[in-house]
Amino acid sequence: MDVILLSSNRPPERFYRGGRKITEFRREPPAGDREPEDWVASTTTLAGEESLGLTTLPDGQSLKAAIESQPEAWLGAGHVERFGADTRLLVKLLDAGQRLPIHAHPDVLFAAQHLGRAHGKAEAWFIVDGGEVYLGLKQDVILDELKSLVMSQDVDSMRGLLHRIEAHPGDVVYVPPGVLHAPGEGIFLAELQEPEDLSVLLEWQDFELDGQRDGHLGLGFDLALQAVEFRGRSTDEIRQLVRPAGFGSSVLPKAADQYFRLERIALDGEVTLDPGFAVLVVLSGEAELAGARTSQLTAGNTAVVPNGFGPLMFRGRGELLLCRPPQPHQSTGLSERVER
Repeated sequence: MDVILLSSNRPPERFYRGGRKITEFRREPPAGDREPEDWVASTTTLAGEESLGLTTLPDGQSLKAAIESQPEAWLGAGHVERFGADTRLLVKLLDAGQRLPIHAHPDVLFAAQHLGRAHGKAEAWFIVDGGEVYLGLKQDVILDELKSLVMSQDVDSMRGLLHRIEAHPGDVVYVPPGVLHAPGEGIFLAELQEPEDLSVLLEWQDFELDGQRDGHLGLGFDLALQAVEFRGRSTDEIRQLVRPAGFGSSVLPKAADQYFRLERIALDGEVTLDPGFAVLVVLSGEAELAGARTSQLTAGNTAVVPNGFGPLMFRGRGELLLCRPPQPHQSTGLSERVER
């Protein structure tokens, strides 16, 4: 099996603005002003859609169908034994042309119990272009207090409850399930997440959203807000979630390992990395990836690498992100519940 270069996969008419940084990064013509996400190597659809969001391979087959037809070749025997033909991973490029609404994502237990889903939605960001980030409550709140702010759309008060952090290029931001967050305008990032499209939206003014209808996952806000973390996090805790990435095989906080892994590679010559299913984002420079044929990679490229490709032998100069699912022996958070 060989590495497969991917074209962009930008769902149209999203509820917030952005997209120009994605097309510039990929060296593509500008598109619509509400295409702020590129769903890379996606086996996940947008909420309520049958196929929108899925990655289509150059041969016309969806990546999801390709993996389901040869799961061990794509994912490895150990992964399939533990997780089945489930990649456990979605990667996105995200260009925040405006600040995103304050929102949170459920954990796997809430998603399974109330939505019948196989995953929650932990996520982590590698910051390419920096800016402000709202992340985590500064103090404890109660459900009724939060619901009152949501129903009155008191956005200033909601923002005031959250830590405001300046995220710099080369930082990583880990967002555990349940934690309220909002990337700020101008941020461009690569995101790893559990493969679901599940958001509890606390804010919808100034967005193409009907929050009263779509903000609560169809559960009503009384129940949906129970997926949100109500405890305050200290400044030190937030510093553990937002920090310089460094380089190497594990640049995210250890707590993220149960969901996904991120390797950041500074390539200067040759390097060989472990085999395994991976999603590749080339941040800068040029590289060759040796396999049955040699793939030429340049800044702005994304690719999917099957387990059957074998060891990843890179040659060149540049900066690469390698996004991987959790190790099969890792805990997946099934017994870990968000504090509420």
